[in-house]
Amino acid sequence: MRHGKKINHLGRTAAHRHALLSNMASSLILNKRITTTVAKAKALKKYVEPLLTKSKDNTTHSRRTVMSYLQNKESVTVLFGEVAGRIADRPGGYTRIIKFSAPRLGDAAEMCLLELVDFNDIYKKDGAEKKAKTRRSRKTKKSEAAPATEETSAEVTAEEKPKKAAKKSKKKE
Repeated sequence: MRHGKKINHLGRTAAHRHALLSNMASSLILNKRITTTVAKAKALKKYVEPLLTKSKDNTTHSRRTVMSYLQNKESVTVLFGEVAGRIADRPGGYTRIIKFSAPRLGDAAEMCLLELVDFNDIYKKDGAEKKAKTRRSRKTKKSEAAPATEETSAEVTAEEKPKKAAKKSKKKE
């Protein structure tokens, strides 16, 4: 039984496991997404999320702390520059695990894609840049619910007619 065992050892010694997670975290930061097994992705998520939180506070102390984990100058520079700017307003949950349906051919391990949430443009909505509105009642405003009057519909049709006539005259020329 695994009562109280919080660390997945991934079948490696402690030094090998730390090196593996450090290299995978550097690759994730530089490439914004990596393909790996589900077990490694879950272990890496626990490893990299605190580092991403530390990158929001751009001080010498936080840079040195992150550097002690990653051991890669280039990934620390990218983390504190490009990545920290994008995740500045996010309160947590910086990574996403997307599981693949097909297992790996060699050993049938469950595979997944681990990515930084703010760098996936597919899932972004057009209104994602705006702040989320608080939930309100479903009643519509009077201006939105008012039916169109005859005066407004007459104005609209009068405006459309000159536009249509202009298009026909351009076609004839």
